[in-house]
Amino acid sequence: MLTIHAADEVRRSWEGDDSGPVRDGAVAVEGDRIAAVGPLDQVTERFPGARVRRWPGVLVPGRVHEGPLPEAPSPRERVHAVLKSGAVAVREPYADSPELRAAARRSDVLVLTGTASPPALVPGGRADLAVFDGTGACLATVCAGRLVHRRR
Repeated sequence: MLTIHAADEVRRSWEGDDSGPVRDGAVAVEGDRIAAVGPLDQVTERFPGARVRRWPGVLVPGRVHEGPLPEAPSPRERVHAVLKSGAVAVREPYADSPELRAAARRSDVLVLTGTASPPALVPGGRADLAVFDGTGACLATVCAGRLVHRRR
């Protein structure tokens, strides 16, 4: 099943890139991979039968959670708190127990070593993305192609 995530603006990376943001942009996701990134009209034309999810705000690559995971009653809830912030990855030192690593693995959250970071939104790349509204609140998080958090 192919899903198109559309937003007011799509930024392919946190640092910015030569092409700049895409106004009325979209990311097509097939399985756990990105199939296309571009203007919504072009992406929907390329994938006419796809489900389209429209989000207000800015769609960006998923974040890396820097620091200890939030406190919660269970490892699963600690990982979910990270997903609610738009993060799709945590640093290895903070996934410091077998239970936390297992909860991250079950949710497809990346556990990163060193200074590694998730890649930009590029075709063929892993489908890790987040949508933020004008106040900076996370509206949605997609981790390995799955919608794992939605606020609304």
